[in-house]
Amino acid sequence: MRRNKFVVFLILCIWFVISFITNILGPIMPVLIDNYQLSLTLAAFLPFSFFLAYGIMSIPAGMMIERFGEKPSMLVAFGFTFIGSFLFALFPVYGIALASLFILGIGMAMLQVIINPLMREAGGEEHFAFNSVLAQLIFGAASFLSPFVFTYLMHELKDYNGDGNWFIHTLSLLIPKELPWSSLYWIFSVILISIFLVIIFVQFPKVELKEDEKAGAVQSYLELFKKKQVILYFLGIMAYVGTEQGLSNWMSKFLNTYHGYNPEVEGASAIAWFWGLMSVGCLLGLLILKLADSKLVLKVFSLLAMATVGLALFGPAAISLWAFPTAGFFLSVMFSIIFSLALNSEEKHHGSFSGILCSGIFGGALVPLIIGWIGDQIGLRSAMLFLFITLSYILAIPFWAKPLVDNKTVKIVELFKNVGPK
Repeated sequence: MRRNKFVVFLILCIWFVISFITNILGPIMPVLIDNYQLSLTLAAFLPFSFFLAYGIMSIPAGMMIERFGEKPSMLVAFGFTFIGSFLFALFPVYGIALASLFILGIGMAMLQVIINPLMREAGGEEHFAFNSVLAQLIFGAASFLSPFVFTYLMHELKDYNGDGNWFIHTLSLLIPKELPWSSLYWIFSVILISIFLVIIFVQFPKVELKEDEKAGAVQSYLELFKKKQVILYFLGIMAYVGTEQGLSNWMSKFLNTYHGYNPEVEGASAIAWFWGLMSVGCLLGLLILKLADSKLVLKVFSLLAMATVGLALFGPAAISLWAFPTAGFFLSVMFSIIFSLALNSEEKHHGSFSGILCSGIFGGALVPLIIGWIGDQIGLRSAMLFLFITLSYILAIPFWAKPLVDNKTVKIVELFKNVGPK
């Protein structure tokens, strides 16, 4: 098939936008709590609304794409994301935020289901592995940059007196003066409607879904849900995404509450480096998984993640500030290992199983909410000890996992022999 470089570029841009919007809640969270005078529980309902949509839409989105095709489904997805973002930009109040984030989440869930098979088709199957890694790096780069954009906008728009550039001045006319962070959702709205208009005029390649990309029939889901290991792996994905979002959503508030760090500066920077080190970990993880069994890697990284979270929660200010981002490095390989162990444990219905696993992203809604509720009762530090439960579950997976196929490993001498000069 002839490669379509523009569609590949467009997909990479979409990955950037998905990441930028999805992971902006962490930096904003402490400011939202102050602006809306929220309890930790009410604040946690914001990420809950967003990730609840993932849990609900992952499987139906796959069915919709098979029924209507990639382009119509993508236009619907961007329609949802634009409506969610624009609604929040127009009415930046708590009640509207809950509805807007849910609508945004529906669109994002649909997009993530669409763009992987589209990337394989547009970029060519022989380049899919490279393009997937590149997309992962783009995703990480967006998550790394978004907190710094938040910091910049807060610095420029807070107590704005009219001396900014045309961009800042325009944003100042659109937002309530006391809510400078709401400018982000005006920026998102412009970006989303722009991509929507571009997609209208783009010719997408015909995608032939592979077996592990098809949504599957209802009967296949019922068959899978009867299996204990399917439920266990589903809970594993919930535990991972819950840990990731529990850290990214609450670390800035924690650093502000217990160490006095400014959430608009140091807190945002910590979140940026959390996602940045996660991207670095993904790259190094590719090498590590060539050298070691994935179950061993998951055990070691789970233990190291628990150690760094412990340092983040109970260490002095300077240690805590760097331990939180470092935890991101050790989380980096977990999702891909759990997902691959799960699929390698089933002989058939991989498409349906993938949909079930993706629904486990709902953990990103549940765990931050649990932490927020407990935090209101006994304090945020004690509440974040809940992350040791989710990490312990992840640590347990390699002890009971019995994949039909193990990841292929090589000796380090053989690896460097293969990459050396011929």
